[in-house]
Amino acid sequence: MEQKKEHPFVTNEEASTRGEKISLNRAIAIIGAGNMGTSLLRGILNAKLAPQNKIIASGTHSAKLEMFSSKWKINHTLDNAEAAQFADIVMLCVKPYTIGKVLDEIKTALREDQLLISIAAGVTIESMQHRIGKNNPIVRAMPNIASTVDEGATAVSFGRFCNEEHQRIAISIFEAVGEVVVVDEHQLDAVTGLSGSGPAYIYMVIEALIDGGVKMGLPRDVSTKLAIQTVLGSAKLVKESNLHPAILRDQVTTPGGTAINAVHELESHGLRSMLINAVATATLKSKELSETINK
Repeated sequence: MEQKKEHPFVTNEEASTRGEKISLNRAIAIIGAGNMGTSLLRGILNAKLAPQNKIIASGTHSAKLEMFSSKWKINHTLDNAEAAQFADIVMLCVKPYTIGKVLDEIKTALREDQLLISIAAGVTIESMQHRIGKNNPIVRAMPNIASTVDEGATAVSFGRFCNEEHQRIAISIFEAVGEVVVVDEHQLDAVTGLSGSGPAYIYMVIEALIDGGVKMGLPRDVSTKLAIQTVLGSAKLVKESNLHPAILRDQVTTPGGTAINAVHELESHGLRSMLINAVATATLKSKELSETINK
């Protein structure tokens, strides 16, 4: 099935509505109760996007589903088709190599007015559309692990059957666990290389800063606390000041001071190039995996 190239109704400039009180008041199925599925479930409940009795979770672990049901007073089932039939919005929170099986299980239960939202990395909208054989609106999303603490970075792309309402629903759901941007589907591999894999790069930076502090005589617990807060505070300042990172860096680097000498050391060892290359390498690997999956 050919995927037409269309611009989304919702642009990046319009996508940042985080903090607004929005009630979807629609039945939502969370298929796949792993870390990301659990995060989205919790975010939906905390944001009151839908009442508890209109949410159902499905998966393979009955004990975990029963725990969710008891804790959050939601519905649960081991039958993915039953979950899909219950919902207006079907969240596909499963691994890329599992989604084909899940789509086969639910396709006969699907109605064409149901919105499908998939977080399966690399699985294209076209391939999902072909698999279900119906004209359902489909959204692809690439959230990252920080969604588990409501500070996620998610990129969303919309299929050709998505209207403005479908787009705003998807954005509202992911804004419940972080920030959202709208991109063309072909850009999702680059999103994977940057924000999807990016937490791994930042964890390495934090680890190195901690070890640097320890090397220079700080107790590990003190060094850890300082490194974590330094990274957190620096990111928050970039976000809230709306200043380019280079401007903020210049504010820290006084002539002949410690920071400018440290920056020179980092530049001489290629820190900037290494991070750029890391994003590029992860992007190319994402494209390679996507081609394999969609075959």
